[in-house]
Amino acid sequence: MEKIRDIMTDDVECCSLLDNMYEVAFKMKELNVGAIPIVDEGKLVGMITDRDITVRGVAEKNPGSTKVEKIMSDKLITVTADTPTKEAAKLMSEHQIRRLPVVEGDKLIGIVSLGDFAIRKLTDEQAGQALSEISEQTNQIQH
Repeated sequence: MEKIRDIMTDDVECCSLLDNMYEVAFKMKELNVGAIPIVDEGKLVGMITDRDITVRGVAEKNPGSTKVEKIMSDKLITVTADTPTKEAAKLMSEHQIRRLPVVEGDKLIGIVSLGDFAIRKLTDEQAGQALSEISEQTNQIQH
């Protein structure tokens, strides 16, 4: 049975409670990601998605200097590295979420996204082609 450890990303960039909305948005742009975990002394305390910035930040007219605590989601659904992938996929579906933080106790050790599941089901050649097509579309949109 495949476990989350087999497909998760374990090199996860984070922000802390000392960061503000602008810093999180900037990091998202630099890393080309849609979510950043928020940690406090290594402990996962929240997550900020691009949607959180849009809805709780910009739409509510919070300035870029707004602390992450004001816009982050702090009621998180998490999994462990030993969680079966089928169980994690079911959680994502039930809660309509695209990313699951992977924890060991209360420490963040990774993240798994819908894309990790999709790519895993493809052959290496298909995965390479899919990633190439996604990159082409992203480049076309940016230009």
